[in-house]
Amino acid sequence: MNKYIAAVIVACASFFSMQLVYAQAEQQVKTDLQKKLGATVKIKSVYASPLNGIYEVQVGNDVFYTDTKSQYLIQGEIIELATGKNITEQRQNDLNRIKWSDLPQANAMKQVRGNGARQLAVFSDPNCGYCKRLEKSMQQLDNVTIYTYLIPILGPDSVQKSKQIWCSADPAKTYIDWMVNGTALGGKTDCTTPVDKNMALAKTYGITGTPTLFFTDGSRFPGAVQISDLEKKLATLK
Repeated sequence: MNKYIAAVIVACASFFSMQLVYAQAEQQVKTDLQKKLGATVKIKSVYASPLNGIYEVQVGNDVFYTDTKSQYLIQGEIIELATGKNITEQRQNDLNRIKWSDLPQANAMKQVRGNGARQLAVFSDPNCGYCKRLEKSMQQLDNVTIYTYLIPILGPDSVQKSKQIWCSADPAKTYIDWMVNGTALGGKTDCTTPVDKNMALAKTYGITGTPTLFFTDGSRFPGAVQISDLEKKLATLK
């Protein structure tokens, strides 16, 4: 029994020793690569990839790869041939995932259709053509609750329109009337709006374009996705 315990202790010590070596190697690669990329590029993390001698580099919510000496920066995807699994895509999805309960729903316009059981969130700019296309497509969705966060990233006029929408008597209706039906906006812009908070939230989540959608499992879809893809995704969620 004593020999068994001793063997376990040696095995554990060996494991933690190797983990320390890996961590030190990752830190060294991160330090070397950061020097070469400069201060304008902020590396969040560096981890050993499944490929020997290749490290995953996270910059923002994007994934790149480099070698042990930080001589090369590799853009591309790692595919596991045995399973067909796209390791890069999976990692990218994990990095882009949010916690649904962290979304401040009070800062969004809420639309409920049918029983409202299915939920999604959309970050949108009122001057975004792709957002308008998405909103028209989403009129086909039923039994859904949609939370829309206005983020006017396309310029001053987007800020103006966002405030006009939020300050209206019925923001959700005004938004749909504008985005889907082209009804002209008007009215006051001097009410208290969540626009600045939504912009800060978008920055935290690394949202650089509209529309961007989030689902209750935390996953995101960028762009004006097809209604069939939305239905397929919503069907996978409980």
